[in-house]
Amino acid sequence: MSSFKNLRIVDNFYQTSAFFPMPTTLIGTLAEDGKTTSFGAYSLVAPYYIAGKGYYAMLLECRNSSNTCKGLLRHKKCTINFIPDDPKYFKEAVRLGFPGDTPEEKMKDCIFTLEEGLRAAEDPSATYPKVIAESFQVFECTWMDTLDNAQDDKVQEEYEGPYHDFNGITSQFGAHFILRVDKILMKEKYYNAIVDGVKAGAFPPVPVDYGYRDSKNFWYSKFKRPRAEPLPNREVDLESVKYAAHRADDVVKFTDDALLCLVKVPRVFLAAALKGCVKWAKENNVTLVTKEHMQIINDKRAKEKRK
Repeated sequence: MSSFKNLRIVDNFYQTSAFFPMPTTLIGTLAEDGKTTSFGAYSLVAPYYIAGKGYYAMLLECRNSSNTCKGLLRHKKCTINFIPDDPKYFKEAVRLGFPGDTPEEKMKDCIFTLEEGLRAAEDPSATYPKVIAESFQVFECTWMDTLDNAQDDKVQEEYEGPYHDFNGITSQFGAHFILRVDKILMKEKYYNAIVDGVKAGAFPPVPVDYGYRDSKNFWYSKFKRPRAEPLPNREVDLESVKYAAHRADDVVKFTDDALLCLVKVPRVFLAAALKGCVKWAKENNVTLVTKEHMQIINDKRAKEKRK
């Protein structure tokens, strides 16, 4: 006999039929005038394209009647602002997330400090949504409107089908936006942590919310110091690495000392790691990759990450 009960799945199932932890963000879009920035609170944001594409992207889900949806349909640009754990900030996020208020009403008494992002500095001839200075990180994004042939979607009072499958207006009430990540803005403390190595004390105070649940409250959990769990020590044996390296390229070969640098790479990522090494070798006219070459490759990756 099962230890679980079958709970009916209803609209907004992630909050009405489940306990689903989500990020707390404020999405900044340009208002109808194309100049001022308005913010709405959103938790239905998640990474979408994370590797293997020409760009990286996030997915945003929202009501198609929201100011955020209208701003993206009109101007194609937004900022995703990750606010830190602070009761006054979460209270303000709940206020900004209340449906029905106009952008002017939302922003009249907004407690956050707004500033220009990096895109505005690089392209002063255009107007971009501002970012929230209190955020620990911000994604500056562009809506990829041609995906799912959504480029002709316009702001309407009511949306009638046919609807798109995954981008633009996707239902009578909903919209999905695939947002190319143009810039990731990071406060210096957390930038240094990512570049130099994250420790428990270097994580930003990230709140986790559970959304609207009981018609009275939004619920969220306060940040706690994260706990590290070491990865399993599963080294790939050298013979397996040599076998994969032999198949990686007909010209570029590796010494055993070089391949020992790859034994801790998880097997699922080994082919990609070897492909990267082969690419570097060909760019530098190297046909036999040594341990010293591997150090150069690793240093190059570290520099690219820092950049």
